Amino acid sequence: MKTGLKITAFAAALAATFGTAYGVGEALDPVVAEPAPKHEKRHEPPAAGAHAAGGGHAAGGLQISEGGYTLDLETPRVAAGHRADLRFTVRDDRGRAVTEYRREHDKELHLIVASRDLLTYRHLHPTRAADGTWSIPVDLPRAGGYRVFADFTPARKGAENLTLGADLAASGSYRPQELPPAAVTAHVDGYDVELTGSLQPGRESELSLSVSRDGKPVTDLQPYLGAYGHLVALRSGDLAYLHVHPHGEPGDGTTEPGPEISFTATAPSTGRYRLFLDFKHDGVVRTAAFTVEAGEQSTPSGTSEQSTPSGTPEHSDDGHGH
Repeated sequence: MKTGLKITAFAAALAATFGTAYGVGEALDPVVAEPAPKHEKRHEPPAAGAHAAGGGHAAGGLQISEGGYTLDLETPRVAAGHRADLRFTVRDDRGRAVTEYRREHDKELHLIVASRDLLTYRHLHPTRAADGTWSIPVDLPRAGGYRVFADFTPARKGAENLTLGADLAASGSYRPQELPPAAVTAHVDGYDVELTGSLQPGRESELSLSVSRDGKPVTDLQPYLGAYGHLVALRSGDLAYLHVHPHGEPGDGTTEPGPEISFTATAPSTGRYRLFLDFKHDGVVRTAAFTVEAGEQSTPSGTSEQSTPSGTPEHSDDGHGH
């Protein structure tokens, strides 16, 4: 097989979207830069079971338009390893920019950026301009295809929470990597996070994540976006989005600040998922990542995962208030 294969990052993103596999050697030539194609809005049918009782979204983020709203990603391409402004607008069914949102978990909109191989993850909170344009600086470490998720609720009466998704390409030398194996423990910045429970397709299941440091339980987690932890699950392959929230909240008189954070979640199908837990301690937000198999009775025991620099999340709480 030819070891030098030149492809555009945008082509790589499309290939990842439709499941096309690229044959590669140990190294690839730099990606050839080409003019970005015109960004077209697509109106696709909503995913089945877009909302699940008690657990948040069962299968969101697969469509760019839903419920009369469209995610207009104005920056469909960036250069890997270089800081750039990511800009987008949410538009209503008449093409007008949405400028009023309902605040949920302290923010009007939560932005998730994840690579197609689920090794790079960003939980961001962009700034909204008066005209409805959102923007946030991003620096994606690796070339390839990414998915951008906008999680929000319009302020219009009766509007439901939505998660819209759009494709993003990062140009550069593309090197595919495999998803880490399933694990019950994740290590991040000296913290150990242990996962108990399993995702079950089509029905609610309980997930508990316990945080410790240096072998001691962390019992003084700090509130982050109105909770002691936030969990996002993405399905390997199409990156179906599942956003769940923990049981209880800080100050309710019953929820302890650690070490355990519990969730109720519903997987839309069997398959592999990547879980990302955000938690705050000593003033810093960290993210622990797990690979799980939905439908398995238990997660493999005795396995663990070490976070890598490329998978280190970004958080944009400072200086990005609304």
